[in-house]
Amino acid sequence: MAVSAFAGLSVVSLLSLGYLSWDWTSPNQIENESVPNIRDTTTSNYRAPHIIFIMTDDLGFNDIGYHNSDINTPTLDKLASEGVKLENYYVQPICTPSRSQFLTGRYQIHTGLQHSIIRARQPNCLPFDLVTLPQRLQEAGYTTHMVGKWHLGFYKRDCLPTRRGFHTYFGSLTGSVDYYSYDSCDRPGRCGYDLHEGEAVAWGQGGGYSTHLYTKRVRRILASHDPSVQPLFIFLSFQAVHTPLQTPKKYIYPYQSMGNVPRRKYAGMVSAVDEAVRNVTYALRKYGYYQNSVIIFSTDNGGQPLFGGSNWPLRGRKGTYWEGGVRGVGFVHSPLLRYRRKVSKALVHITDWYPTLVGLAGGNMSQMQGLDGYDMWETISEGKESPRLEILHNIDPLYVPARHGSLQAGFGVWNTAVQAAVRVGDWKLLTGEPGYGDWTPPQVLGSFPGDWWSLERHVESHKSVWLFNITADPYERHDLGKQRPNVVKQLLARLAFYNRTAVPVRYPAEDPRADPSLNGGAWGPWAGDEEADSSNQVYPRRRKNTKKKFCKMRSFFRKLNTRIMSNRI
Repeated sequence: MAVSAFAGLSVVSLLSLGYLSWDWTSPNQIENESVPNIRDTTTSNYRAPHIIFIMTDDLGFNDIGYHNSDINTPTLDKLASEGVKLENYYVQPICTPSRSQFLTGRYQIHTGLQHSIIRARQPNCLPFDLVTLPQRLQEAGYTTHMVGKWHLGFYKRDCLPTRRGFHTYFGSLTGSVDYYSYDSCDRPGRCGYDLHEGEAVAWGQGGGYSTHLYTKRVRRILASHDPSVQPLFIFLSFQAVHTPLQTPKKYIYPYQSMGNVPRRKYAGMVSAVDEAVRNVTYALRKYGYYQNSVIIFSTDNGGQPLFGGSNWPLRGRKGTYWEGGVRGVGFVHSPLLRYRRKVSKALVHITDWYPTLVGLAGGNMSQMQGLDGYDMWETISEGKESPRLEILHNIDPLYVPARHGSLQAGFGVWNTAVQAAVRVGDWKLLTGEPGYGDWTPPQVLGSFPGDWWSLERHVESHKSVWLFNITADPYERHDLGKQRPNVVKQLLARLAFYNRTAVPVRYPAEDPRADPSLNGGAWGPWAGDEEADSSNQVYPRRRKNTKKKFCKMRSFFRKLNTRIMSNRI
Protein backbone atom coordinates (compact mmCIF):
# COMPACT_ATOMS: atom_id res chain seq x y z
CA MET A 1 0.00 0.00 0.00
CA ALA A 2 1.10 3.57 -0.59
CA VAL A 3 1.24 4.54 3.06
CA SER A 4 3.38 1.60 4.12
CA ALA A 5 5.63 2.01 1.13
CA PHE A 6 6.42 5.58 2.13
CA ALA A 7 6.78 4.90 5.86
CA GLY A 8 9.96 6.36 7.26
CA LEU A 9 10.75 8.46 4.21
CA SER A 10 11.01 12.22 4.41
CA VAL A 11 9.26 14.48 1.94
CA VAL A 12 12.62 15.19 0.37
CA SER A 13 13.09 11.46 -0.14
CA LEU A 14 9.67 11.23 -1.77
CA LEU A 15 10.62 13.93 -4.21
CA SER A 16 13.93 12.28 -5.04
CA LEU A 17 12.12 8.99 -5.68
CA GLY A 18 10.02 10.58 -8.36
CA TYR A 19 7.01 12.08 -6.57
CA LEU A 20 7.14 14.94 -9.04
CA SER A 21 6.89 12.46 -11.91
CA TRP A 22 3.48 11.16 -10.81
CA ASP A 23 0.35 11.72 -12.84
CA TRP A 24 -0.41 15.32 -11.98
CA THR A 25 -3.87 15.24 -13.57
CA SER A 26 -5.16 12.59 -11.16
CA PRO A 27 -6.28 12.87 -7.52
CA ASN A 28 -3.82 12.81 -4.61
CA GLN A 29 -2.07 9.48 -5.08
CA ILE A 30 -2.88 8.16 -1.61
CA GLU A 31 -6.26 9.74 -1.02
CA ASN A 32 -8.02 6.38 -1.15
CA GLU A 33 -5.79 4.80 1.47
CA SER A 34 -7.42 4.28 4.87
CA VAL A 35 -5.58 5.45 7.98
CA PRO A 36 -6.78 3.43 10.99
CA ASN A 37 -7.18 4.97 14.42
CA ILE A 38 -4.90 3.93 17.25
CA ARG A 39 -7.94 2.87 19.27
CA ASP A 40 -10.40 0.19 18.19
CA THR A 41 -13.73 1.99 18.15
CA THR A 42 -15.57 -1.28 17.52
CA THR A 43 -14.86 -2.75 20.96
CA SER A 44 -17.59 -2.64 23.59
CA ASN A 45 -15.41 -0.83 26.13
CA TYR A 46 -14.48 2.03 23.79
CA ARG A 47 -15.28 5.43 25.30
CA ALA A 48 -15.57 8.21 22.75
CA PRO A 49 -13.51 11.18 23.95
CA HIS A 50 -14.84 14.61 24.82
CA ILE A 51 -13.63 17.03 22.15
CA ILE A 52 -12.94 20.70 22.83
CA PHE A 53 -11.91 22.69 19.76
CA ILE A 54 -10.69 26.20 20.57
CA MET A 55 -10.30 28.64 17.68
CA THR A 56 -8.84 32.12 17.96
CA ASP A 57 -9.42 34.82 15.37
CA ASP A 58 -6.46 36.49 13.58
CA LEU A 59 -3.78 35.07 15.89
CA GLY A 60 -0.45 35.41 14.07
CA PHE A 61 2.38 32.90 13.95
CA ASN A 62 4.47 35.13 16.22
CA ASP A 63 1.67 35.80 18.70
CA ILE A 64 2.07 32.92 21.12
CA GLY A 65 4.64 32.51 23.88
CA TYR A 66 6.40 29.43 22.53
CA HIS A 67 7.11 31.31 19.30
CA ASN A 68 7.78 34.70 20.88
CA SER A 69 8.72 35.27 24.51
CA ASP A 70 7.40 38.85 24.35
CA ILE A 71 3.87 37.43 24.45
CA ASN A 72 2.77 36.01 27.80
CA THR A 73 0.74 32.81 27.26
CA PRO A 74 1.78 30.42 30.07
CA THR A 75 -1.34 28.24 29.80
CA LEU A 76 -1.13 27.77 26.05
CA ASP A 77 2.61 27.18 26.27
CA LYS A 78 2.13 24.50 28.92
CA LEU A 79 -0.69 22.73 27.09
CA ALA A 80 1.32 22.75 23.86
CA SER A 81 4.54 21.57 25.49
CA GLU A 82 2.72 18.67 27.18
CA GLY A 83 0.93 17.73 23.98
CA VAL A 84 1.90 17.86 20.31
CA LYS A 85 2.81 21.15 18.65
CA LEU A 86 1.81 21.29 15.00
CA GLU A 87 4.62 23.19 13.31
CA ASN A 88 3.62 22.45 9.72
CA TYR A 89 -0.04 23.31 10.15
CA TYR A 90 -2.06 25.27 7.61
CA VAL A 91 -5.29 27.22 7.72
CA GLN A 92 -6.90 29.62 5.25
CA PRO A 93 -5.98 33.33 5.00
CA ILE A 94 -9.34 34.73 6.16
CA CYS A 95 -12.22 33.89 8.49
CA THR A 96 -15.07 32.29 6.54
CA PRO A 97 -12.87 29.95 4.45
CA SER A 98 -11.12 28.45 7.49
CA ARG A 99 -14.37 27.94 9.38
CA SER A 100 -16.11 26.42 6.38
CA GLN A 101 -13.26 24.00 5.77
CA PHE A 102 -13.12 23.02 9.44
CA LEU A 103 -16.85 22.22 9.54
CA THR A 104 -17.09 20.51 6.12
CA GLY A 105 -13.68 18.89 5.60
CA ARG A 106 -13.69 20.31 2.08
CA TYR A 107 -11.61 22.85 0.19
CA GLN A 108 -13.28 26.14 -0.68
CA ILE A 109 -13.48 25.16 -4.34
CA HIS A 110 -15.75 22.28 -3.29
CA THR A 111 -18.17 24.42 -1.27
CA GLY A 112 -18.43 27.46 -3.56
CA LEU A 113 -16.90 29.72 -0.90
CA GLN A 114 -13.61 30.27 -2.70
CA HIS A 115 -13.99 34.05 -2.86
CA SER A 116 -13.66 36.42 0.08
CA ILE A 117 -15.88 36.04 3.17
CA ILE A 118 -19.63 35.82 3.72
CA ARG A 119 -20.68 39.38 4.37
CA ALA A 120 -23.44 40.34 6.76
CA ARG A 121 -25.93 41.33 4.07
CA GLN A 122 -25.21 38.52 1.62
CA PRO A 123 -27.84 35.80 1.20
CA ASN A 124 -25.21 33.10 1.51
CA CYS A 125 -24.13 30.36 3.93
CA LEU A 126 -22.68 26.86 4.06
CA PRO A 127 -24.24 24.75 1.28
CA PHE A 128 -27.30 22.97 2.63
CA ASP A 129 -26.42 19.65 1.01
CA LEU A 130 -23.18 19.23 3.01
CA VAL A 131 -23.17 17.27 6.27
CA THR A 132 -21.18 19.20 8.85
CA LEU A 133 -18.74 17.91 11.45
CA PRO A 134 -21.13 18.44 14.39
CA GLN A 135 -23.88 16.63 12.48
CA ARG A 136 -21.57 13.64 12.08
CA LEU A 137 -20.71 13.82 15.77
CA GLN A 138 -24.40 13.91 16.67
CA GLU A 139 -24.85 10.74 14.61
CA ALA A 140 -22.07 9.20 16.72
CA GLY A 141 -23.95 10.02 19.92
CA TYR A 142 -22.40 13.35 20.89
CA THR A 143 -24.01 16.38 22.42
CA THR A 144 -22.69 19.36 20.46
CA HIS A 145 -22.32 22.98 21.51
CA MET A 146 -20.92 26.09 19.87
CA VAL A 147 -19.91 29.28 21.65
CA GLY A 148 -18.57 32.36 19.88
CA LYS A 149 -18.11 33.64 16.35
CA TRP A 150 -20.02 31.92 13.51
CA HIS A 151 -19.34 33.94 10.31
CA LEU A 152 -20.80 31.29 8.03
CA GLY A 153 -23.96 33.05 6.96
CA PHE A 154 -27.37 33.58 8.55
CA TYR A 155 -29.77 34.90 5.91
CA LYS A 156 -32.13 31.96 6.57
CA ARG A 157 -32.82 30.11 9.79
CA ASP A 158 -31.56 26.96 8.09
CA CYS A 159 -28.12 28.62 7.98
CA LEU A 160 -27.88 29.03 11.76
CA PRO A 161 -25.55 26.93 13.92
CA THR A 162 -28.49 25.13 15.55
CA ARG A 163 -29.64 23.98 12.10
CA ARG A 164 -26.13 22.90 11.08
CA GLY A 165 -25.40 20.41 13.82
CA PHE A 166 -25.13 22.20 17.16
CA HIS A 167 -27.61 21.44 19.93
CA THR A 168 -26.92 24.83 21.47
CA TYR A 169 -25.38 28.09 20.30
CA PHE A 170 -24.35 31.30 22.04
CA GLY A 171 -22.41 33.96 20.19
CA SER A 172 -22.23 36.38 17.27
CA LEU A 173 -23.20 35.62 13.69
CA THR A 174 -21.24 38.32 11.85
CA GLY A 175 -17.51 38.69 11.32
CA SER A 176 -16.71 41.41 13.86
CA VAL A 177 -18.49 42.93 16.85
CA ASP A 178 -17.74 45.30 19.71
CA TYR A 179 -16.36 43.22 22.61
CA TYR A 180 -18.70 44.87 25.12
CA SER A 181 -21.78 46.24 23.35
CA TYR A 182 -21.95 43.48 20.68
CA ASP A 183 -22.78 46.04 18.03
CA SER A 184 -21.65 45.07 14.55
CA CYS A 185 -21.36 47.52 11.65
CA ASP A 186 -21.44 46.36 8.06
CA ARG A 187 -20.50 49.91 7.07
CA PRO A 188 -20.73 53.34 8.73
CA GLY A 189 -24.30 53.96 9.79
CA ARG A 190 -25.45 50.38 9.19
CA CYS A 191 -25.07 48.72 12.57
CA GLY A 192 -26.99 46.20 14.61
CA TYR A 193 -26.85 44.15 17.77
CA ASP A 194 -25.23 40.74 17.32
CA LEU A 195 -25.41 38.39 20.28
CA HIS A 196 -27.59 35.33 19.93
CA GLU A 197 -28.85 32.54 22.15
CA GLY A 198 -29.88 29.63 19.97
CA GLU A 199 -31.98 31.18 17.21
CA ALA A 200 -33.08 34.22 19.21
CA VAL A 201 -31.43 37.58 19.82
CA ALA A 202 -29.84 37.59 23.29
CA TRP A 203 -31.05 41.02 24.32
CA GLY A 204 -29.71 42.14 27.66
CA GLN A 205 -26.92 39.58 27.85
CA GLY A 206 -24.21 41.90 26.55
CA GLY A 207 -22.06 44.25 28.57
CA GLY A 208 -19.39 41.75 29.56
CA TYR A 209 -16.12 41.31 27.68
CA SER A 210 -16.76 38.65 25.05
CA THR A 211 -13.73 36.50 25.88
CA HIS A 212 -14.99 36.28 29.47
CA LEU A 213 -18.62 35.87 28.47
CA TYR A 214 -17.89 32.97 26.14
CA THR A 215 -15.66 31.28 28.70
CA LYS A 216 -18.38 31.46 31.35
CA ARG A 217 -20.83 29.85 28.95
CA VAL A 218 -18.43 26.97 28.23
CA ARG A 219 -17.89 26.40 31.94
CA ARG A 220 -21.66 26.37 32.47
CA ILE A 221 -22.06 23.73 29.75
CA LEU A 222 -19.35 21.59 31.34
CA ALA A 223 -20.90 21.94 34.80
CA SER A 224 -24.38 20.94 33.64
CA HIS A 225 -23.40 17.86 31.64
CA ASP A 226 -22.55 14.38 32.95
CA PRO A 227 -19.32 13.29 31.21
CA SER A 228 -19.90 9.62 32.08
CA VAL A 229 -23.23 9.48 30.22
CA GLN A 230 -22.57 11.08 26.84
CA PRO A 231 -19.51 12.38 24.96
CA LEU A 232 -19.40 16.12 24.38
CA PHE A 233 -18.14 18.33 21.57
CA ILE A 234 -17.60 22.05 22.17
CA PHE A 235 -16.51 24.45 19.46
CA LEU A 236 -15.25 27.51 21.34
CA SER A 237 -14.76 30.14 18.66
CA PHE A 238 -13.27 33.22 20.29
CA GLN A 239 -13.86 36.61 18.71
CA ALA A 240 -10.41 37.55 19.99
CA VAL A 241 -7.98 38.70 18.78
CA HIS A 242 -9.84 40.24 15.84
CA THR A 243 -10.39 43.99 15.74
CA PRO A 244 -11.58 46.15 17.40
CA LEU A 245 -8.60 46.12 19.77
CA GLN A 246 -10.42 46.00 23.12
CA THR A 247 -9.47 44.36 26.39
CA PRO A 248 -9.67 45.14 30.12
CA LYS A 249 -6.76 47.31 31.21
CA LYS A 250 -5.33 44.70 33.59
CA TYR A 251 -4.22 42.61 30.59
CA ILE A 252 -2.47 45.58 28.97
CA TYR A 253 -0.39 46.68 31.99
CA PRO A 254 2.25 43.90 31.63
CA TYR A 255 2.99 45.16 28.10
CA GLN A 256 3.51 48.84 28.93
CA SER A 257 7.08 48.67 27.62
CA MET A 258 5.76 48.04 24.10
CA GLY A 259 5.99 51.33 22.25
CA ASN A 260 3.59 50.22 19.54
CA VAL A 261 0.17 50.92 21.05
CA PRO A 262 -1.87 48.55 18.81
CA ARG A 263 0.65 45.79 19.52
CA ARG A 264 0.34 46.47 23.25
CA LYS A 265 -3.46 46.18 23.18
CA TYR A 266 -3.30 43.15 20.95
CA ALA A 267 -0.88 41.39 23.32
CA GLY A 268 -3.28 42.08 26.18
CA MET A 269 -6.07 40.45 24.21
CA VAL A 270 -3.91 37.37 23.65
CA SER A 271 -3.23 37.15 27.39
CA ALA A 272 -6.96 37.33 28.05
CA VAL A 273 -7.46 34.36 25.72
CA ASP A 274 -4.71 32.49 27.57
CA GLU A 275 -6.48 33.06 30.88
CA ALA A 276 -9.76 31.92 29.32
CA VAL A 277 -8.19 28.66 28.14
CA ARG A 278 -6.81 28.13 31.65
CA ASN A 279 -10.33 28.49 33.06
CA VAL A 280 -11.76 26.06 30.50
CA THR A 281 -9.11 23.41 31.18
CA TYR A 282 -9.63 23.87 34.93
CA ALA A 283 -13.34 23.15 34.42
CA LEU A 284 -12.51 20.06 32.35
CA ARG A 285 -10.55 18.70 35.31
CA LYS A 286 -13.03 19.80 37.94
CA TYR A 287 -16.06 18.21 36.30
CA GLY A 288 -14.40 14.94 35.26
CA TYR A 289 -13.80 15.39 31.52
CA TYR A 290 -10.07 15.79 31.30
CA GLN A 291 -8.78 12.19 31.37
CA ASN A 292 -10.93 11.29 28.36
CA SER A 293 -10.65 14.53 26.43
CA VAL A 294 -8.93 15.92 23.35
CA ILE A 295 -8.19 19.66 23.34
CA ILE A 296 -7.31 21.24 20.01
CA PHE A 297 -6.13 24.84 19.68
CA SER A 298 -6.01 26.61 16.32
CA THR A 299 -5.95 30.03 14.78
CA ASP A 300 -8.23 30.70 11.82
CA ASN A 301 -5.70 32.67 9.76
CA GLY A 302 -2.53 34.71 10.01
CA GLY A 303 -2.18 37.94 11.97
CA GLN A 304 -2.77 41.47 10.72
CA PRO A 305 0.32 43.66 11.45
CA LEU A 306 -1.68 46.83 10.82
CA PHE A 307 -3.66 46.03 13.96
CA GLY A 308 -1.05 44.58 16.30
CA GLY A 309 -0.62 41.06 14.95
CA SER A 310 2.69 39.52 13.93
CA ASN A 311 3.67 36.62 11.68
CA TRP A 312 7.40 37.32 11.88
CA PRO A 313 9.61 35.91 10.45
CA LEU A 314 7.09 34.64 7.92
CA ARG A 315 6.21 36.64 4.84
CA GLY A 316 2.85 38.33 4.37
CA ARG A 317 -0.19 38.72 6.59
CA LYS A 318 -3.86 37.87 6.98
CA GLY A 319 -5.66 37.83 3.65
CA THR A 320 -2.64 36.64 1.65
CA TYR A 321 -1.39 33.25 0.46
CA TRP A 322 2.15 33.89 1.70
CA GLU A 323 3.11 31.75 4.70
CA GLY A 324 2.22 34.59 7.07
CA GLY A 325 -1.39 34.32 5.95
CA VAL A 326 -1.82 30.54 5.96
CA ARG A 327 0.69 28.90 8.29
CA GLY A 328 -1.19 28.63 11.55
CA VAL A 329 -0.57 28.23 15.25
CA GLY A 330 -1.96 24.90 16.39
CA PHE A 331 -1.49 22.11 18.91
CA VAL A 332 -3.24 19.07 20.39
CA HIS A 333 -3.30 18.36 24.11
CA SER A 334 -4.75 15.11 25.43
CA PRO A 335 -4.03 12.31 27.92
CA LEU A 336 -5.05 10.01 25.06
CA LEU A 337 -2.02 10.90 22.93
CA ARG A 338 0.32 7.94 22.69
CA TYR A 339 3.42 10.13 22.51
CA ARG A 340 3.33 13.51 24.20
CA ARG A 341 5.74 16.42 24.53
CA LYS A 342 6.46 16.27 20.82
CA VAL A 343 6.83 18.72 17.96
CA SER A 344 5.22 17.47 14.77
CA LYS A 345 6.50 18.61 11.37
CA ALA A 346 3.87 16.53 9.58
CA LEU A 347 1.83 18.39 6.98
CA VAL A 348 -1.62 19.09 8.48
CA HIS A 349 -4.47 21.20 7.12
CA ILE A 350 -7.61 22.54 8.76
CA THR A 351 -9.77 20.22 6.61
CA ASP A 352 -8.14 17.26 8.36
CA TRP A 353 -9.98 17.86 11.64
CA TYR A 354 -13.26 16.64 10.16
CA PRO A 355 -12.24 13.01 9.43
CA THR A 356 -9.85 12.96 12.39
CA LEU A 357 -12.52 13.87 14.91
CA VAL A 358 -15.24 11.72 13.34
CA GLY A 359 -12.79 8.81 13.49
CA LEU A 360 -12.03 9.49 17.14
CA ALA A 361 -15.75 9.66 17.86
CA GLY A 362 -16.29 6.22 16.37
CA GLY A 363 -18.38 7.71 13.55
CA ASN A 364 -19.25 6.01 10.30
CA MET A 365 -16.18 6.54 8.13
CA SER A 366 -17.83 4.90 5.11
CA GLN A 367 -19.99 8.00 4.68
CA MET A 368 -17.02 10.34 4.28
CA GLN A 369 -16.69 10.37 0.51
CA GLY A 370 -15.78 13.67 -1.09
CA LEU A 371 -13.72 15.03 1.78
CA ASP A 372 -10.43 16.79 1.16
CA GLY A 373 -9.22 16.12 4.71
CA TYR A 374 -7.38 13.09 6.10
CA ASP A 375 -7.58 11.24 9.39
CA MET A 376 -4.48 12.52 11.17
CA TRP A 377 -4.83 10.89 14.58
CA GLU A 378 -2.05 8.33 14.10
CA THR A 379 0.18 11.04 12.65
CA ILE A 380 -0.40 13.34 15.61
CA SER A 381 -0.59 10.74 18.39
CA GLU A 382 2.00 8.20 17.23
CA GLY A 383 4.24 10.27 14.97
CA LYS A 384 3.46 8.20 11.88
CA GLU A 385 3.94 9.54 8.36
CA SER A 386 1.31 12.05 7.36
CA PRO A 387 -1.12 10.78 4.71
CA ARG A 388 -1.23 14.33 3.36
CA LEU A 389 1.32 15.22 0.69
CA GLU A 390 -0.27 18.35 -0.71
CA ILE A 391 -2.60 21.26 0.08
CA LEU A 392 -4.68 23.34 -2.26
CA HIS A 393 -4.56 26.72 -0.55
CA ASN A 394 -7.21 28.03 -2.93
CA ILE A 395 -8.23 29.01 -6.44
CA ASP A 396 -10.17 32.29 -6.55
CA PRO A 397 -11.46 33.12 -10.06
CA LEU A 398 -13.14 36.35 -8.87
CA TYR A 399 -10.11 38.00 -7.33
CA VAL A 400 -8.62 40.89 -9.30
CA PRO A 401 -6.50 39.21 -12.02
CA ALA A 402 -2.78 39.84 -12.18
CA ARG A 403 -1.95 42.32 -14.94
CA HIS A 404 1.01 40.34 -16.22
CA GLY A 405 -0.51 36.88 -15.88
CA SER A 406 -1.60 34.82 -18.87
CA LEU A 407 -2.11 31.31 -20.15
CA GLN A 408 1.14 31.68 -22.05
CA ALA A 409 3.00 32.51 -18.83
CA GLY A 410 1.53 29.31 -17.44
CA PHE A 411 3.00 27.14 -20.23
CA GLY A 412 -0.48 26.72 -21.73
CA VAL A 413 -1.49 24.74 -18.64
CA TRP A 414 -2.81 27.47 -16.33
CA ASN A 415 -3.73 31.14 -16.61
CA THR A 416 -1.35 32.76 -14.16
CA ALA A 417 -3.55 35.85 -13.88
CA VAL A 418 -5.82 33.80 -11.58
CA GLN A 419 -5.10 34.02 -7.86
CA ALA A 420 -4.18 30.52 -6.69
CA ALA A 421 -1.73 28.69 -4.45
CA VAL A 422 -0.83 25.03 -3.97
CA ARG A 423 1.64 23.14 -1.77
CA VAL A 424 3.01 19.80 -2.99
CA GLY A 425 5.67 18.11 -0.90
CA ASP A 426 8.37 20.69 -0.26
CA TRP A 427 7.17 22.95 -3.06
CA LYS A 428 4.76 25.85 -2.98
CA LEU A 429 3.47 27.65 -6.06
CA LEU A 430 1.58 30.95 -6.14
CA THR A 431 -0.06 32.58 -9.17
CA GLY A 432 -1.94 35.82 -9.77
CA GLU A 433 -1.92 38.39 -6.97
CA PRO A 434 -0.95 36.56 -3.74
CA GLY A 435 -1.45 39.72 -1.66
CA TYR A 436 0.75 41.98 0.46
CA GLY A 437 4.15 40.30 0.47
CA ASP A 438 6.38 42.16 2.93
CA TRP A 439 8.15 40.83 6.00
CA THR A 440 6.90 42.82 8.99
CA PRO A 441 8.90 42.65 12.23
CA PRO A 442 7.05 43.05 15.54
CA GLN A 443 6.42 46.62 16.68
CA VAL A 444 6.16 47.92 13.11
CA LEU A 445 3.10 49.45 11.42
CA GLY A 446 1.57 50.85 14.57
CA SER A 447 2.64 54.25 15.84
CA PHE A 448 5.74 54.27 13.61
CA PRO A 449 8.51 55.08 16.13
CA GLY A 450 11.59 55.80 14.07
CA ASP A 451 13.96 53.30 15.70
CA TRP A 452 11.67 50.41 14.71
CA TRP A 453 10.96 51.51 11.16
CA SER A 454 12.71 48.59 9.48
CA LEU A 455 9.98 47.17 7.31
CA GLU A 456 11.35 45.34 4.30
CA ARG A 457 9.62 46.35 1.10
CA HIS A 458 9.38 43.66 -1.53
CA VAL A 459 8.15 44.94 -4.88
CA GLU A 460 8.12 42.50 -7.79
CA SER A 461 6.71 43.99 -10.95
CA HIS A 462 5.71 42.03 -14.04
CA LYS A 463 5.36 38.76 -12.12
CA SER A 464 2.49 36.32 -11.79
CA VAL A 465 4.25 33.09 -10.74
CA TRP A 466 6.35 32.28 -7.65
CA LEU A 467 7.89 28.97 -6.61
CA PHE A 468 9.46 28.23 -3.24
CA ASN A 469 10.96 25.23 -1.51
CA ILE A 470 9.07 25.84 1.73
CA THR A 471 10.99 23.25 3.72
CA ALA A 472 14.34 24.87 2.90
CA ASP A 473 12.99 28.42 2.64
CA PRO A 474 9.98 28.82 4.99
CA TYR A 475 10.28 32.63 4.80
CA GLU A 476 9.78 32.67 1.01
CA ARG A 477 12.84 34.76 0.22
CA HIS A 478 14.17 32.78 -2.74
CA ASP A 479 11.89 32.42 -5.75
CA LEU A 480 13.03 29.35 -7.70
CA GLY A 481 10.55 29.63 -10.54
CA LYS A 482 13.10 30.41 -13.23
CA GLN A 483 15.58 27.79 -12.01
CA ARG A 484 12.97 25.00 -11.78
CA PRO A 485 10.51 25.42 -14.68
CA ASN A 486 9.78 21.67 -14.63
CA VAL A 487 8.47 21.93 -11.08
CA VAL A 488 6.45 25.02 -12.00
CA LYS A 489 4.77 23.12 -14.85
CA GLN A 490 3.93 20.18 -12.64
CA LEU A 491 2.38 22.33 -9.93
CA LEU A 492 0.46 24.31 -12.53
CA ALA A 493 -0.93 20.98 -13.69
CA ARG A 494 -2.11 20.30 -10.13
CA LEU A 495 -3.95 23.61 -10.12
CA ALA A 496 -5.56 22.73 -13.45
CA PHE A 497 -6.63 19.36 -12.05
CA TYR A 498 -8.17 20.88 -8.94
CA ASN A 499 -9.90 23.56 -10.99
CA ARG A 500 -11.73 20.91 -12.97
CA THR A 501 -13.29 19.68 -9.72
CA ALA A 502 -14.40 23.15 -8.56
CA VAL A 503 -18.06 24.05 -8.07
CA PRO A 504 -19.42 27.47 -9.08
CA VAL A 505 -18.56 30.38 -6.82
CA ARG A 506 -21.27 31.38 -4.34
CA TYR A 507 -20.98 35.16 -3.97
CA PRO A 508 -24.39 36.81 -4.32
CA ALA A 509 -25.18 40.51 -4.27
CA GLU A 510 -26.05 42.06 -0.93
CA ASP A 511 -29.71 42.08 0.06
CA PRO A 512 -31.09 45.39 1.42
CA ARG A 513 -33.63 43.44 3.51
CA ALA A 514 -30.74 42.43 5.81
CA ASP A 515 -30.46 45.94 7.27
CA PRO A 516 -30.80 45.65 11.08
CA SER A 517 -33.06 48.70 11.12
CA LEU A 518 -35.62 46.57 9.28
CA ASN A 519 -35.22 43.68 11.72
CA GLY A 520 -35.68 45.14 15.16
CA GLY A 521 -32.16 46.57 15.41
CA ALA A 522 -30.33 43.24 15.35
CA TRP A 523 -28.55 41.15 12.77
CA GLY A 524 -30.32 37.90 12.02
CA PRO A 525 -32.16 35.88 9.38
CA TRP A 526 -34.23 38.01 7.02
CA ALA A 527 -35.24 35.64 4.21
CA GLY A 528 -38.09 33.21 4.52
CA ASP A 529 -37.28 29.52 4.77
CA GLU A 530 -39.39 28.89 1.69
CA GLU A 531 -37.40 31.29 -0.50
CA ALA A 532 -35.22 29.79 -3.20
CA ASP A 533 -31.50 29.59 -2.51
CA SER A 534 -29.93 32.61 -4.20
CA SER A 535 -26.40 32.05 -2.96
CA ASN A 536 -25.19 30.65 -6.29
CA GLN A 537 -25.50 34.08 -7.86
CA VAL A 538 -22.18 35.75 -8.59
CA TYR A 539 -21.58 39.40 -9.18
CA PRO A 540 -18.24 40.71 -10.49
CA ARG A 541 -16.19 42.83 -8.17
CA ARG A 542 -15.27 46.24 -9.47
CA ARG A 543 -11.60 46.76 -10.20
CA LYS A 544 -9.97 48.86 -7.54
CA ASN A 545 -8.90 52.39 -8.41
CA THR A 546 -5.18 51.76 -8.14
CA LYS A 547 -4.29 55.30 -9.24
CA LYS A 548 -6.25 56.81 -6.36
CA LYS A 549 -4.75 54.29 -3.96
CA PHE A 550 -1.24 55.16 -5.14
CA CYS A 551 -1.86 58.87 -4.60
CA LYS A 552 -3.03 58.19 -1.06
CA MET A 553 0.07 56.11 -0.36
CA ARG A 554 2.35 58.82 -1.76
CA SER A 555 0.69 61.41 0.45
CA PHE A 556 1.01 59.08 3.42
CA PHE A 557 4.78 58.68 3.00
CA ARG A 558 5.24 62.40 2.47
CA LYS A 559 3.62 63.02 5.83
CA LEU A 560 6.06 60.57 7.38
CA ASN A 561 8.90 62.52 5.71
CA THR A 562 10.17 59.17 4.47
CA ARG A 563 11.55 58.16 1.08
CA ILE A 564 11.96 54.73 -0.42
CA MET A 565 15.72 54.72 -1.04
CA SER A 566 16.37 51.04 -1.67
CA ASN A 567 14.70 47.86 -0.51
CA ARG A 568 14.02 49.26 2.95
CA ILE A 569 12.02 52.12 4.39
